[in-house]
Amino acid sequence: MKNKIFPVLSMGFLILAVFWAGPAEADIYKYVDENGVMHFTNVPTSTRYKVFIHGRSKSRSLSYTTDKYDHYIKLASRLYDIPFTLVKAIIKVESNFNRHAVSKKGARGLMQIMPDTAKILKVYDPFDPWENIMAGTKYLKMLLKRFDSKIKYALAGYNAGPEKVEKYKGIPPYEETINYVKKVLQYYRYLSKKKKKSPKISRSSS
Repeated sequence: MKNKIFPVLSMGFLILAVFWAGPAEADIYKYVDENGVMHFTNVPTSTRYKVFIHGRSKSRSLSYTTDKYDHYIKLASRLYDIPFTLVKAIIKVESNFNRHAVSKKGARGLMQIMPDTAKILKVYDPFDPWENIMAGTKYLKMLLKRFDSKIKYALAGYNAGPEKVEKYKGIPPYEETINYVKKVLQYYRYLSKKKKKSPKISRSSS
């Protein structure tokens, strides 16, 4: 993609142009030259450019997934009888498939396991994909059992803690938790639908 540098007649025109073009896939940078002319680009070629609008990364789009850890997810889902697509949806929302992810609260790895939970589940290396996925899926199974197989409650417990779900007798009134449950279920439906549409490979008997 060629560098897009262009002057803008007004701030309103710029904002209209950015949103009219559709969801931004990259940051927009700006700098003002010696003549007072503003220049904008999505590919900065100089340190004079500063971030003006944060774009939406492609890696966080709905359709972005990876098959890198599918073999681990399949094994964990079979062992604990949890839908493959549900486990994968949690990983998508929790870490966006970044095995080295660490949250502000200290949750680690693909399924963002908290240190205390890691101790209970005997996780020695939370950044190891196999350990993390197995432990996270096991914890999800515990939550589903605790909340009578109610997926929304189990997800809320995964995010806010099971005690909070019991306290409020449902999804806690926390914006983060409410959005978390919605996002996981959104990806769960998306991945399940995508899986059904994927072509099946027929095996002829030898």
